[in-house]
Amino acid sequence: MSDSEEESKLPSREECELRCQQFAEITGTDSALAMFYLQDREWNLDRAVNAFFEEQSGPVNSCGVSVNVMELTRSSPASETTDTGKSELSQSSTEDEVMEEPHRLRVLSWNIDGLDTNNIKNRTKGVCYIINRKCVFCREKPHIVFLQEVVPVSLEVLEKHCTSYQIIPGNESGYFTAVLLRVGDVVFKDSVVIQFPGSLMGRNLLTVKCEVKGVKLCVLTSHLESTKDSSTERKRQLQECFKRVKDADKMDTVIFGGDLNLRDKEIMEIGGLPEHLYDIWEVTGKRPEAKFTWDMRRNDNLEFPGKFKPTCRFDRLYIRHSHPDKYIKPVYFELVGLEKLPCNRFPSDHWGILTHYDKINTVKK
Repeated sequence: MSDSEEESKLPSREECELRCQQFAEITGTDSALAMFYLQDREWNLDRAVNAFFEEQSGPVNSCGVSVNVMELTRSSPASETTDTGKSELSQSSTEDEVMEEPHRLRVLSWNIDGLDTNNIKNRTKGVCYIINRKCVFCREKPHIVFLQEVVPVSLEVLEKHCTSYQIIPGNESGYFTAVLLRVGDVVFKDSVVIQFPGSLMGRNLLTVKCEVKGVKLCVLTSHLESTKDSSTERKRQLQECFKRVKDADKMDTVIFGGDLNLRDKEIMEIGGLPEHLYDIWEVTGKRPEAKFTWDMRRNDNLEFPGKFKPTCRFDRLYIRHSHPDKYIKPVYFELVGLEKLPCNRFPSDHWGILTHYDKINTVKK
């Protein structure tokens, strides 16, 4: 059989993306893992879903909810089309059946590429769609969102479409970071912007103190100095961030990250991670399909000449537990933003990283 005959049997790109989304919703995973299973099973959704659960210890999704696989694959919830052209679960048919998750916290981090002015409003709407998207098995959106490369134009779109979030920008001009806190679930306490004096790109560290479901958090996000030639300054900035994490209130759980532009060797060159600081991708299993957040093999928003396409783990999240008691545990790490928008571009040249945590102790007031 020729390559062209084989390709003609594949579903359309739109159908493939839809099946990836359905797989992710049924299994509670993500589109990267969905593509892995579907491609190996000729894009047959039932076979892919069954294979996934056969390889697990039991049919439980990432939200901790037991599921009936055959029932889910036979009947998909009703859907409607959003302004990004994506299929979204209809809340009317499932609202009473979905579960609240008092034990679960979620943090999303994403460089949304505001420096690329092409399709910027539509791409930012795509970002908003993913921020506002609810898991099929629960009502909860991300509680905290870190954004990098926000620009005034994209900030306006975020303010219009992410109305259920309090937006705390790290600046008002140029390109900057922002932290979004979900209104009603997250109690804002304080924020501080710390400038990096040696930065030639206007970079800083945005720190926010808040409380989610009784858990006291100090969250920090940054977009560290870019390019290989800026390694020395980037390492200085990273050391300053690590110092701020170390000096944070011991009773607070600290989550730090963003587009850190890091190379693994740079971590080693500054002596490795500080004691009690953990890489969330690593502690949740180092899933290879969720490793690279800037992947030019799969993301074609940017053109890169030649056959070699770089893959990098620029975007990272770290956790420092509270002391003496730990109050949350990282349980899952996934990539988001893997589906193209109607403009035939991804929301960003970076994938977003969505991290899930379980409460493991009752916080003492």
